Amino acid sequence: MHAKIFQMVHKGNLIYNTCWEDPVLDQVAFGLKPRDRVLVITSAGCNALDYLLAGVAGVHAVDMNPIQNSLLELKKAAIKVLDYDDFWRMFGEGHHPRIREMYHQRLRPAIPEYARVWWDRKIGYFAGKGWRSSFYYRGTSGLFAKLVMTKLNLFGRMRTVIQDFIKAPTLEKQAEIWFSKIHKKVMTPSMRWFLGRQFTMTLLGVPGPQIQQIRNQYPGGLVQFIEDCITAVTTKLPIHDNYFWRVYMEGRYHHDSCPSYLKEENFEKLKGLVDRLEITTNSVEGFLKSTHHRINKFTLLDHMDWMARKNPKGLVDEWNALIQRAQPDSVILYRSAGLNVDFLDDLLVKTAHGTTKLGDCLLHDTALAQRLHPTDRVHTYGSFHIARLKPGTVSE
Repeated sequence: MHAKIFQMVHKGNLIYNTCWEDPVLDQVAFGLKPRDRVLVITSAGCNALDYLLAGVAGVHAVDMNPIQNSLLELKKAAIKVLDYDDFWRMFGEGHHPRIREMYHQRLRPAIPEYARVWWDRKIGYFAGKGWRSSFYYRGTSGLFAKLVMTKLNLFGRMRTVIQDFIKAPTLEKQAEIWFSKIHKKVMTPSMRWFLGRQFTMTLLGVPGPQIQQIRNQYPGGLVQFIEDCITAVTTKLPIHDNYFWRVYMEGRYHHDSCPSYLKEENFEKLKGLVDRLEITTNSVEGFLKSTHHRINKFTLLDHMDWMARKNPKGLVDEWNALIQRAQPDSVILYRSAGLNVDFLDDLLVKTAHGTTKLGDCLLHDTALAQRLHPTDRVHTYGSFHIARLKPGTVSE
């Protein structure tokens, strides 16, 4: 049933209007160098642009959802043809007063046909009008954020308190404001009920297998997991520069709290690098089988949680394609809703020396992953993993 609801909600919709993975962890784990080629699942494209700023040889953004790729195509075009002020208004403030004129005259000619089909209908997302006046309140994840913030601001009268929370000078003060003034307004019985619904998780783009992972592995189940994640973000990590959560609280970014691709000092550099970004609508396996490039950095996000339970053969095929196109020194990053990932080690994959278990091909840097994971500003994943291909796994 959840799979049908998930498909119904997300078919034809933008799911993620911003990336929900902290690229700082990835940058540390990867240690990107100019010769590197990175494969990343597109999502909203923010992190693909972040990797570009490291000066790598190429970034390959791959997603099966053409709407997510259409968003990155729009960002890519905006970087190429707009000046910084217009670019910031669109993707920093989440709206632009001349968006329709600017789109038709400058942006539309610079994006491919499939992206035009989407944005011809949806460019009003940036018009700054209506109940969801910011682009960051659009899409299914944006709708969820707007519903929560409307409840707090309209019924809880929390607008001023939230600003005090964001501007708290210390973590101690931040935690004090959270527990004394906000927590009880957020984690109400009705909100707990709402967070425990399958439909709510669907709005956030969480598929059924991940929900089940959390329920099976996390003490207290799904709602407790969410509350513990929120508590960590609000009391253990500075909220002021946590642009992942602030953008949903305020509907916009700020110059001192935004993704790297939106910072003014990076804009001209991005203009010079953006042609190194390749955007492909395909599965990871399909892309790897079609590309002539050898990749050595892979960001697989959390999609294997779903594949392991719904398409296990496809997961094996994906890893076979990865090993076929990987360079010998490849690093693979992946996240999971589960505290433990128990579905990879026993997969039988084809290597340079024959068929073997995937677990025998990977060297996990568990110490670094466990050091980085608590610093994750998003803090919505159960675990973070860094794996390197063992020598001899791939052909030289």
